[in-house]
Amino acid sequence: MAIVEKDASIRQSLGRLVRSAGYAAETFASAKEFLAWLPKGQAACLLLDIQKNDTSAFELQEKLAVPVVFITGNDDAATRVRVQQSGAAGHLWKPFDEDALLTAIRLALGRKHEA
Repeated sequence: MAIVEKDASIRQSLGRLVRSAGYAAETFASAKEFLAWLPKGQAACLLLDIQKNDTSAFELQEKLAVPVVFITGNDDAATRVRVQQSGAAGHLWKPFDEDALLTAIRLALGRKHEA
């Protein structure tokens, strides 16, 4: 599992939570860092933060063959529409609770095994 989140404290918290649930997780501050790591590692699922007016998150999702769970603090109509049309395995709006995050990850991983 890979986590891309710009905010360091959120990134660390997400990493700890996901690892405590028994998942192997790598964390990255940017899509660029994640893509540099990708040839060396594998991700069964990507937890990807959408920044304000960020189309690169959706472009990254389109390039990957792994399920993506989007997280975002941008609760606006344009972001909601884009997320719903993206075909993402899941999406969560900040703040979200731990159970919702772990459920989204489990569903995304189950979706990968069905594909």
